[in-house]
Amino acid sequence: MQFSPTNGDFTFVSSTDAEELSGTIDAPDITLNMGPEASKDTYATTFLRQRGYGWLLEVEEEDSEDTKPLLEELDIDLKDIYYKIRCVLMPMPSLGFNRQVVRDNPDFWGPLAVVLLFSMISIYGQFRVVSWIITIWIFGSLTIFLLARVLGGEVSYGQVLGVIGYSLLPLIVIAPLLLVIGGFEVVSTLIKLFGVFWAAYSAASLLVGDEFKTKKPLLIYPIFLLYIYFLSLYTGV
Repeated sequence: MQFSPTNGDFTFVSSTDAEELSGTIDAPDITLNMGPEASKDTYATTFLRQRGYGWLLEVEEEDSEDTKPLLEELDIDLKDIYYKIRCVLMPMPSLGFNRQVVRDNPDFWGPLAVVLLFSMISIYGQFRVVSWIITIWIFGSLTIFLLARVLGGEVSYGQVLGVIGYSLLPLIVIAPLLLVIGGFEVVSTLIKLFGVFWAAYSAASLLVGDEFKTKKPLLIYPIFLLYIYFLSLYTGV
């Protein structure tokens, strides 16, 4: 029993009339015309892959888990900076602060913020003072560092830079008092001396360790002079 289809491409044959069933289906040619740009992209892609430059076509997917906050990217720890500020402002050992963290774990942004704050309150229309104070901070710390190493101290420049910068906080604290009682010369001088001793003690107690032994005054005195100079930049004396 045979069925003749209308298109004439193939024929249905019953299994009882033929030993083998065979036939072909001609698939129509289909061409997708995506325009000249698509063909150019395909050719360029093939060309690059054949030349071994297929990696140029790879697109790296960004992992959202790897994105970090800006403060973490800049290595700024606000809690650590706040703790170090408290250690400098309250240098008495009886208060229970681990003050050695200011020396042993130095950072850059905290001291820089303190120095900039001191520079801002020292301006009074003298904008050149800002750059000069930062310069004195950097090179004054370098001088203290070199002197400490000559005397046998085991400190790094980063540690000295951080301690000297943080220890400017006492001078910032006394600045408003000097504005209020500036007319009383005796009281103003006592407050200035108190601020300088406070700052020098905070820095020296962190930088001058037991390894200096009898040489401690040789390092304490330059630190004291450095803060006197910082104060003179503020007061204009």
